[in-house]
Amino acid sequence: MDEEAFMKLLSERIRQLRIEKGLTQIDVASKMGIDDSSYRKIESGRTNPTSRTLYKLAVALDVSVSDLFPE
Repeated sequence: MDEEAFMKLLSERIRQLRIEKGLTQIDVASKMGIDDSSYRKIESGRTNPTSRTLYKLAVALDVSVSDLFPE
């Protein structure tokens, strides 16, 4: 799997978890302490999130960091 394919799967997984939790993009961004446009870039796969960002995302979604990654 190349990097682009992985990023697509990661962003799809993040979106799936957000929807399962019944949260909006604005909800998650607020919980992470970032603006919603930055969050949209993560969820659309237009940015490569840092480990710190992934940690904040996991906390915001109430999942483990490993849950963010596609199987």
